Amino acid sequence: MDCSLLRTLVSRYCAGEENWVDSRTIYVGHREPPPGAEAYIPQRFPDNRIVSSKLIIDTPTSPVTSGLPLLFVITVTAIKQGYEDWLRHKADNAINQCPVHFIQHGKLVRKQSRKLRVGDIVMVKEDEKFPCDLIFLSSSRGDGTCFVTTTSLDGESSHKTYYAVQDTKAFHNEQEIDALHATIECEQPQPDLYKFVGRINVYHDRNEPIARPLGSENLLLRGATLKNTEKIFGVAIYTGMETKMALNYQSKSQKRSAVEKSMNVFLVVYLCILVSKALINTVLKYAWQSEPFRDEPWYNQKTEPEKKRNLFLQAFTDFLAFMVLFNYIIPVSMYVTVEMQKFLGSYFIAWDEEMFDEGTGEGPLVNTSDLNEELGQIEYVFTDKTGTLTENNMEFVECCIEGHVYIPHVICNGQILHDCTGIDMIDSSPGGSGKEREELFFRAICLCHTVQVKDDDSIDGLKKNQVPRRPCIYISSSPDEVALVEGIQRLGYTYLRLKDNYMEILNRENNIEKFELLEVFSFDSVRRRMSVIVKSSAGDIFLFCKGADSSIFPRVKEGKIEQVRSRVQRNAVEGLRTLCVAYKKLTAEEYSNVQKLLQSAKLALQERDKKLAEVYEKIERDFILLGATAVEDRLQEKAADTIEALQKAGIKVWVLTGDKMETAAATCYACKLFRRNTQILELTTKKIEEQSLHDVLFDLNKTVIRQNGSLTRDTFSGLSSDTQDYGLIIDGAALSLIMKPRHDGSSGNYREIFLNICRNCTAVLCCRMAPLQKAQIVKLIKLSKEHPITLAIGDGANDVSMILEAHVGIGIIGREGRQAARNSDYAIPKFKHLKKMLLVHGHFYYIRISELVQYFFYKNVCFIFPQFLYQFFCGFSQQTLYDTAYLTLYNISFTSLPILVYGLMEQHVSADTLKREPSLYRDVAKNALLRWRTFIYWTFLGVFDALVFFFGAYLLLDNTVVTSNGQVFGTWTFGTVVFTVLVFTVTFKLAIDTHYWTWINHFVIWGSLVFYIVFSLLWGGIIWPFLNYQRMYYVFMQMLSSGPAWLGIILLITVSLLPDALKKVLCRELWPTATERIQKASRHCREHISEFTPLACLKSPRYRSSDCSNSPARRTNWCFLCANLLSRNTL
Repeated sequence: MDCSLLRTLVSRYCAGEENWVDSRTIYVGHREPPPGAEAYIPQRFPDNRIVSSKLIIDTPTSPVTSGLPLLFVITVTAIKQGYEDWLRHKADNAINQCPVHFIQHGKLVRKQSRKLRVGDIVMVKEDEKFPCDLIFLSSSRGDGTCFVTTTSLDGESSHKTYYAVQDTKAFHNEQEIDALHATIECEQPQPDLYKFVGRINVYHDRNEPIARPLGSENLLLRGATLKNTEKIFGVAIYTGMETKMALNYQSKSQKRSAVEKSMNVFLVVYLCILVSKALINTVLKYAWQSEPFRDEPWYNQKTEPEKKRNLFLQAFTDFLAFMVLFNYIIPVSMYVTVEMQKFLGSYFIAWDEEMFDEGTGEGPLVNTSDLNEELGQIEYVFTDKTGTLTENNMEFVECCIEGHVYIPHVICNGQILHDCTGIDMIDSSPGGSGKEREELFFRAICLCHTVQVKDDDSIDGLKKNQVPRRPCIYISSSPDEVALVEGIQRLGYTYLRLKDNYMEILNRENNIEKFELLEVFSFDSVRRRMSVIVKSSAGDIFLFCKGADSSIFPRVKEGKIEQVRSRVQRNAVEGLRTLCVAYKKLTAEEYSNVQKLLQSAKLALQERDKKLAEVYEKIERDFILLGATAVEDRLQEKAADTIEALQKAGIKVWVLTGDKMETAAATCYACKLFRRNTQILELTTKKIEEQSLHDVLFDLNKTVIRQNGSLTRDTFSGLSSDTQDYGLIIDGAALSLIMKPRHDGSSGNYREIFLNICRNCTAVLCCRMAPLQKAQIVKLIKLSKEHPITLAIGDGANDVSMILEAHVGIGIIGREGRQAARNSDYAIPKFKHLKKMLLVHGHFYYIRISELVQYFFYKNVCFIFPQFLYQFFCGFSQQTLYDTAYLTLYNISFTSLPILVYGLMEQHVSADTLKREPSLYRDVAKNALLRWRTFIYWTFLGVFDALVFFFGAYLLLDNTVVTSNGQVFGTWTFGTVVFTVLVFTVTFKLAIDTHYWTWINHFVIWGSLVFYIVFSLLWGGIIWPFLNYQRMYYVFMQMLSSGPAWLGIILLITVSLLPDALKKVLCRELWPTATERIQKASRHCREHISEFTPLACLKSPRYRSSDCSNSPARRTNWCFLCANLLSRNTL
């Protein structure tokens, strides 16, 4: 049995939904249906309260930790999440207590939003938000429409038109609405904002009810705002947490970064080390106590119960005691520090002024901070084309009608410009039947769309009826449609408005033509076309259709197909977006049959979309081709520069688009994804028709392997000058064949060959892709044997699937709404901002957090390994080396802030250098700083330092008189010396690794050391009344009063730091990385800056380009540091 189905059934039963069905029935106004009409079955629905507060605490800690550090971690997490939950609770109350007007007994009553119930009839006024999901019954507008903005749902600011139910749109007051007898049957709540299936049964007296279909055009969503409409009435069908907006609150699937996965693996290793230490000490303890005088010394004889205790139980108890003693090796506080570093660090993206777009007034958004460091590990970028690489700001270029080309912008005051010879204009348009087709084409463009006309009472001081050909302001969710309608307006046909279901257009003779709008077949990404059925004033019924050429040409039976196809291909090569236009006439009988098919499909509650698609397929055929249009979508600013920089950084860029191949390929050349020397390999339907898929794949595979010989192109090679660069073009149909399982039940062989071809290509273009195919491509690469880190970027709803599938999803805050931005991990205003997000922010984030993770493991090894060694000198008695206060505060106070600030502020090279040298991104690729080799080095460095701390202090204090009065240091003084060396060493180690110094770094690094000294003086220098005993009393002062102790501490710190410092110097001189070479060059240049050089000059390009070696080196290091801190830009 399917587990997901079982979970669903269990959850429904547990929620009290034993009688769960796939649809619901709503009684409008809570009126029961007339007797005998249908059985009255009361249903329970939730109230209208919104609850987003969780009232639970998530903690990242492990149960093996103990004491106050655990309490600190839980407390910090509880405070953070509790505060955020309290804010959500306040916001919920503000929403739930909003006043709402609803109809009760024929009167308008006001009550709180949370008291709304399913079936209530609600009145909403202009500029108010809908309090729940409503079925639109009637409005103050005579045509039964209303205008709505859904900015808070999907970011689209355009006015959308919604339609009232046909049988209720005439009800305009409370009494008429209250008298309505109707029931609504609809699907159960689901989160898709753009899908709704239902029907309404309206009862008139005791007659049979009239059934009307309900779709998304009748559903007013909670959170949307009523515009340009005085008021509307609607019936509540989904309330509270069942509204579509609330269902979209649910978080996306959790994504985990490569760093987080490495942390968890390292944690398992340290957990094994912890168990091993406890086990070793337990075994050695009983081996050491095997002799009686050691097991039971005279000063600590066992009691009778202790002697009778089970040996194995006692051994297990000792094992647990050692586990508690050594548990500090597990860096519990690291999780809190990492969470704080990610959360605070995410603000650097949001505050970046260079990533703010003044044109849109938008800045970058961070929807999750868990993936900051993943931005520095990207290997593949999958990008949409339209609205991502291009502006999605459409401009009508031309139209082709039966081979004749019309270009509106070359007509100036009725005169054809001289540089346009050879192109047919309106003035030279064909006569006869050609003239009729031309007019039909213009009418088709004016009628086949979903454009709205913005209402203006006056234009430039004149009333509407005083302007013979007034400029219309068009609004649509699709910029293509606005561009087409505006372009045809310049060619003489103007779309005026839709009123009372009649579309009005103004022709060249300034005559208004009216067409009754009978049906609209909306556009969808599967059909790739839309159609309308209209009826002219003469009674002729037309079906106009526009769509992609691949969707229209197979359904055309006549027209000048070859001429139009040739022009479409030519425009596509130039990078223009093309649409084909066709029509057919319907008789009254044919339309009647169409109407019946559509009505039957629309009334279906189950699989309505599938049934509608089947009806559309039957109707949209046998067309007469009229022509085609061409619209230009310009390339975004610096898109080419961004792609070039990403390729130099070793990132492979793939373009996934629904456009046709020629258009997409032209865009790829324009944005430098493909170059002149790039050899294009095609894996398209046309190729597969000429050869079999097997032959095409093997030929392409041989081509790339033969060229590269035995050398395998590096995944991160980016642009290569040594080998031939290949670019692959694949279409959706070919991808379907590759992904389709073969007869033997597997498709793995074809997929592996396809992946091998892609690995050896510098760029890949996937065209004619459906949204699901985009996600399949991303998943295919993500799950390949290399397991590369992927990033998907797009701006529209059709990109959401691949954004969710990729390791990192980025949405463009564009013209197609904010669906992509809402579902993404990050959102940016323009594609060009991706360069800084990855090459600068991503690079910094990875450098910082990788050092943070390794440093935490290192300092905990330094901390707890001396405790392990100490057990060999105390008879394995579980005696602690350090005082309990030191055990508690080591990770909480003494060493926590410096590494947190490092994780927020560190810049090993400047941001400008990272942008100028994209190849530096490769230095940290493939999790380079958290590999096993680096992890083992940090661990052994911690072990070495711990050996120096312990045995250095042991040799220093072993039977030696070190105080002026002849006293010998005791056990707690020994532990304090070790701890003091430890704190100073790990802090100095971080200071050595810091490249970017600010006053904050100085404050927390030196301040943490001062805090440790002050705390130790107070802790051991005052008799605290709340303590039963003070074993540390006067210990720290006694240690500081000893000259040999001071000398020993300084010597041990130096010996501990020396090997790591020597290793860094040798590696930088003998085997420097690209980053270290850049650091050295930058430092060399800075050393020659005169102390009299104005700071403003340091930033000028002119000064930077000059030979800095001509200036004498007069500034000391500290002087330069101060100047650098003042002049350097922080993130």
